[in-house]
Amino acid sequence: MTLFYHFDETQPLKGRLAMGIEYDGSRFCGFQRLKHAASVQGALEDALTKVANAPVQIHASGRTDSGVHATRQIIHFDAPAERSEKAWIFGANTNLPRDVAVRWIKPVSDDFHSRLGALGRRYRYLVLNQISRPVLERNNVTWCRDPLDADAMHRAAQALVGEHDFTSFRAAGCQSKTPWRQMHFVDVKRYGPLVMIDIQGNAFLHHMIRNIAGALISVGRGAQDEGYIERLLALRNRKLGDVTASASGLHFVDSLYDERFDLPKEPLGPNLLAFTGEWTGERALPDSPRVAARRKLTFTKKASDPAQESL
Repeated sequence: MTLFYHFDETQPLKGRLAMGIEYDGSRFCGFQRLKHAASVQGALEDALTKVANAPVQIHASGRTDSGVHATRQIIHFDAPAERSEKAWIFGANTNLPRDVAVRWIKPVSDDFHSRLGALGRRYRYLVLNQISRPVLERNNVTWCRDPLDADAMHRAAQALVGEHDFTSFRAAGCQSKTPWRQMHFVDVKRYGPLVMIDIQGNAFLHHMIRNIAGALISVGRGAQDEGYIERLLALRNRKLGDVTASASGLHFVDSLYDERFDLPKEPLGPNLLAFTGEWTGERALPDSPRVAARRKLTFTKKASDPAQESL
């Protein structure tokens, strides 16, 4: 996929459709639809329902928390009506608020499931490391006025790679049945005043990345040594963990699927990091039993039923 191409307006798209979504989560209480507050899911379903002139229910690759952003959230839905690529994209964007946008749409087979079929999910956490508070970037970064040692943060973060019990980094109210997760990689890099924590894993616990970011910032500031992260992992006790970093710095930047689905490739976000030139899917997934097993899974339309959402 290139940065510029013409949307088809002649061929009707039907069946199961996958979409790439971008949003600024600042004013939303997370992705999942809520009765009492604004949600990204609610905005998307309302917009797509208007395009299809029939109810649309979507499923997402991950449910981001309140205030968290996304540049490559993948959703899917079973289209109740036939519309062209251009009609789906332009129609949805016309009816969406300005802080949510559809980037692309693609027909997929019925065994595609945006959440259950995801092989990995990738986030980037951005810290603006300078003396003065951010202005133009204030909704998309966390601010730290103390000098951060990004190299020390990177070395400390390597204790997270692999499969571990992440109890020390999960929120007290996390509803996951297990604290075990597999991290594919964790990189910490500095780009001028920006410090980026780049992390990919099979899945994440509630507030897990923000709790990791808070602990790594303590290492970067010199308040903790490089063995701090490894010790926290071993404690398996959230009460002994570090602070939870702000949601404003967290960006959901990729969700990976088996190559057979041939989803569009696009530059990893956020645009503050576009100069790095990295596109989605460039890093190989680990050769692990968990990834191999997920590749073999197939899903039918019945897998979209709410009763199976806990799989």
